[in-house]
Amino acid sequence: MSGTNRLIILLVLCVTGWLLLQTFQRPLHDPGAVSRPIDARGDLAADELNTIDIFRSAAPSVVYITSIAVRRNIFSLNVYEIPRGTGSGFVWDTKGRIVTNFHVIADASRLEVTLADRTTWKAVLVGAAPDRDLAVLQIAAPASKLLPLSIGESSNLLVGQKVFAIGNPFGLDQTLTTGVVSALGREITAATGRTIHDVIQTDAAINPGNSGGPLLDSAGRLIGVNTAIYSPSGGSAGIGFAVPVAEVNRVVPRIISQGILIRPGLGVTLANTRLTEELGLQGALILTVVPGSSAEKAGLRGTTQMRDRLILGDVIEAVNERKVSDYNSLRDELERYEVGDTVLLTLVRNGATLEVAVQLEAMN
Repeated sequence: MSGTNRLIILLVLCVTGWLLLQTFQRPLHDPGAVSRPIDARGDLAADELNTIDIFRSAAPSVVYITSIAVRRNIFSLNVYEIPRGTGSGFVWDTKGRIVTNFHVIADASRLEVTLADRTTWKAVLVGAAPDRDLAVLQIAAPASKLLPLSIGESSNLLVGQKVFAIGNPFGLDQTLTTGVVSALGREITAATGRTIHDVIQTDAAINPGNSGGPLLDSAGRLIGVNTAIYSPSGGSAGIGFAVPVAEVNRVVPRIISQGILIRPGLGVTLANTRLTEELGLQGALILTVVPGSSAEKAGLRGTTQMRDRLILGDVIEAVNERKVSDYNSLRDELERYEVGDTVLLTLVRNGATLEVAVQLEAMN
């Protein structure tokens, strides 16, 4: 290295050292510093006040549900309990009934419900409608601790309408997220494989643990039960769904009175979807008619085997002029009605189309 280069390097080091020295010699604190004055915020916006009011009013109705499973140690054979999962729910009435999702409590050996005041109560299962992902629990809390939510409407919802979701995501109690109704009339699949129709889609963040919690409108009324998350990560990055309150208000009272959701039926057994597709049929093919059933009384015909050929029974193509494509869609259509209602079936029999009135009966 030449003498000139050494001199340049030395000068650079000297200048750098001098600058560092000047920096450290500066005072770190200013004794004369004072707090800046606080600017007056003014009143909260009406929209903010409404959101705050909704949370304060509805949060005491939202509960935290812990699902506990029993396991046996494979070495000692001792039985022990482990937390299986958590979710949310809400107070249905002052008699201690709690509504949540079926998938939140499925396969649980023991259930606990924690109220907004942080008291925890043992819960028992009243009943469930797995095909609708709804379940009802019972706790022995006094009526003074139970604040039911107001029931709203889901039939007149509009896309763009503001909604609020309250739940306990990740075990964090009483969390509020806001959004809008992003779509209506959606379909999702329950844990049983059945389709849940007319589901509300929202962009309000619904994280793990929110399942079973309420979806509210801007009046603080229940309009749905948060039931599923759809996103690539499984978090709230995507869209959420809620079972509409019209379905909840129809199913829950039946669960409370009957323990299960008794479905209306015809008194027939039907071919599965694969068989109807193999036969090239559009509709629900009747295989057998139960003796003494409403179907037999109405004259419906089942499928019979005659030596080397199959004589097809009636194929149901519509219920009250609403088309059905297969076994599942027929069941979904019948569940729009009550046991005892009379429906008009459109049938294909031996290539001819006819209409037959049948009274719906109870089926398990």
